[in-house]
Amino acid sequence: MKSGKQEAAILDKKQALAKAESFCVYQERSQKEVRYKLVEWGIRGDELEEILSELIVNNFLNEERFAKQYASGKFNIKKWGRVKIKQGLKLKGIPDRLLQKALYSIDEDDYLNTLTALAEKKAEFLHESNPLKRKMKLMSYLQGRGFESELILVVLKASNLN
Repeated sequence: MKSGKQEAAILDKKQALAKAESFCVYQERSQKEVRYKLVEWGIRGDELEEILSELIVNNFLNEERFAKQYASGKFNIKKWGRVKIKQGLKLKGIPDRLLQKALYSIDEDDYLNTLTALAEKKAEFLHESNPLKRKMKLMSYLQGRGFESELILVVLKASNLN
C-alpha cells in the first residue's frame, strides 16, 4: 500500500482532476472538502484553483446542490433540526446565502411533524414525575437534536407534553 506522500508526488493535474471527479461523483461534496482533498493529494496554488474551476464548470461540484442534499439528508435520515444542520453546513464552508436556501428547502409541515414525533417518543421513555424536570429534559433532548427553543415550547404546549 502506498503512503499518502508517495501518491501525492506522482499526481499530476490530469490525474488529480480525474481523481477529484470520481471523489465528487461518489457523493455530493462542498468546495472546502474537495479543496482539502486536493491539498492532501499534493495539489496547490494555481493548479488547485484550476481543478476546482473545472469541477464547477463541468457540474461535478455545486455548492447549492450540496447544501440542499446535506440539509435534506440530515433532516430526513438523522432527524436533525435547523440549528444543527446550520452548524454542519457552516463547518463545510457553505456561504450564508446558500445555507439559508438549504434550510428553507425543508418542508415546514414535515419539520413540525418530526419535532412532534420526536418529542412524543422521548416523552414515553422519560420516568420523571416532576413536570418541570420532565419538561426540561424534553427541551434539552430536542435542543440537542438541533431544534429551535421557541418551536419546541410551542410543540410541547400543543401536544400537552409540558
